[in-house]
Amino acid sequence: MSPTSTPAAPKVSKVEGIKERSHGLREPVATELRQDTTHFTEDAVQILKFHGSYQQDNRDNRVKGQEKDYQFMLRTRSPGGIIPAQLYLALDTLSEQYGNHTLRATTRQGFQIHGILKKNLKTVMATIVRNLGSTLGACGDLNRNVMAPPAPFKDRPEYALAWEYANNIADLLTPQTGAYYEIWLDGEKAVSAEEHPDVVAARQRNGNRTIFHNHEEPIYGAQYMPRKFKACVTVPGDNSVDLFSQDLGLVVITDDQGNLEGFNIYAGGGLGRTHNKEETFARVADPIGYVDKADIYDAVKAIVATQRDYGDRAERRHARMKYLINDWGVDKFRSMVESYLGKPLQPLKPLPPFEYKDFLGWHEQGDGKLFLGISVENGRVKDEGTFQLKTALREIEQTFALPMRLTPHQNILLHDIEPGDRPKIQAILTRCGIQAETDIDTLVRYSMACPALPTCGLAIAESERALPTVLERIRALLDRVGLPDEHFVVRMTGCPNGCARPYLAEIGFVGQAPDAYQVWLGADPHQTRLGLVYMDKMPIQDLEKTLEPLFVFFKQKRNANESFGDFAHRVGLEALRQFAAKYKPGQVAKPARPGKARYRIGIRDEVYEKLKAIATDKGLSMTDITTQALEEYLKQFDR
Repeated sequence: MSPTSTPAAPKVSKVEGIKERSHGLREPVATELRQDTTHFTEDAVQILKFHGSYQQDNRDNRVKGQEKDYQFMLRTRSPGGIIPAQLYLALDTLSEQYGNHTLRATTRQGFQIHGILKKNLKTVMATIVRNLGSTLGACGDLNRNVMAPPAPFKDRPEYALAWEYANNIADLLTPQTGAYYEIWLDGEKAVSAEEHPDVVAARQRNGNRTIFHNHEEPIYGAQYMPRKFKACVTVPGDNSVDLFSQDLGLVVITDDQGNLEGFNIYAGGGLGRTHNKEETFARVADPIGYVDKADIYDAVKAIVATQRDYGDRAERRHARMKYLINDWGVDKFRSMVESYLGKPLQPLKPLPPFEYKDFLGWHEQGDGKLFLGISVENGRVKDEGTFQLKTALREIEQTFALPMRLTPHQNILLHDIEPGDRPKIQAILTRCGIQAETDIDTLVRYSMACPALPTCGLAIAESERALPTVLERIRALLDRVGLPDEHFVVRMTGCPNGCARPYLAEIGFVGQAPDAYQVWLGADPHQTRLGLVYMDKMPIQDLEKTLEPLFVFFKQKRNANESFGDFAHRVGLEALRQFAAKYKPGQVAKPARPGKARYRIGIRDEVYEKLKAIATDKGLSMTDITTQALEEYLKQFDR
């Protein structure tokens, strides 16, 4: 290169150019939305994500030689999973009028509506905003929905602080462009809660190169983040948010009186990867340091700015913050954050061990009122046969107008319930076939799956539609080998991107080919440790053949009260493989306690409805009623 040559501009990916040319997330979405087409171009699809929508194609409806069955998924931005009753009822109606008649609670505490046509997209988006909701920033290369523990404890101030700061950090990192309201509401600014003054001040405070002055996007700039950025705020000991999977995790630290002192900071988690590309990998977050409460917004900006300015914008597979920290090391990353912050981070404060919590069932919330956690299998809110969850929630919200919180594990909490309303709410749930948490198979209770086929464009294999049968088969296998009461965390995804966080499950199934899965083992039941790859491309028909020797080995060699994930981690994958290689199928023990095994039988609808009515009247579970009835009936054969 001659002395007068201009250095070549750094190489960036195609998406970086699309973002920079978007005029603050406006184009080409605004122009193409007005066109009479069924879908957007690829450039517009990239920008549409920032507005909270993915363009999809229902592969079940593909016909050779015809246009794809284009439809759109919309995702809400709901910090801490807060869904007002008004918003829920609006989403319920929109899913019926314009969607596929279901809602889906996500693993990041939002709702998704699937099946929307392009011609209806603006109507649906505007209706969400006018009913106290938003989809801005639910997808795209920016901070996603900020998670927090969903439990609405009123007598535990740390929980209220976690939600407060999740909401404030979501506000701090929300795109400031006017594009969202210009496109979807014709410039009408929605009525929303006023931002905290400290958030407003922090967004404009430069610190050390953290913001772009006189820019529509003071924190993000014209190109936003190199890739998606995921954050959470939690309390000591509560890992309902899967803290270690996040780009940024904050832990509330309070004094003995419950007053906020500051935050422990974790960074560099992320689960997305690509099969057969070892340079991509799942990673758990590292401890970074502690900041006093007065510095928290500047610390968040410093971490965002570090990733914004040094994250890989050339190779999108290498663009998440986990790769930056992995390449640099924690010490260099911490030093760069401190340079943006303008002061050193302090050592972490001591914490108790983290535990997974799901908050299902009825609970006191600490102010005389109750909250109720409802299990939603794979997050799908629907009516199907005698299972009428969508009807039940609609009736409850229309009658009681209860605030709702979505959990990081796709369940729903209803709170601020008057104790006198509990019997009425429980009667609605029982009438609509909603099981109590004690009646749900624990394998189902602690499982998660992503939507995958037919709508996700990245899906290689089934997930949501396959997991119920997979869990039934695992339960039957556990019964057969003499472990009828055993349960563990099972998660399934249709591709390696990890949306249902399978790499933190005791058993993770990751779609690798049609009807074939990579099997991950050895994470712990509280999701603080990654699993490892046990097997590639397990055909789903080989599920029992694959897992039976592992369960038998577990039964023979486990320590007292040891979970399956901890056992697999302790003995190691090679020991598991060696035992499986020598194992002879069919030589399994009979169930230790057959009466504890779970069985599924079919009954006529009219019998089911009668059982529900009796269970409601007697205040018993349907399982208890059915067992008692069968026991009485079977006595005649013992005479």
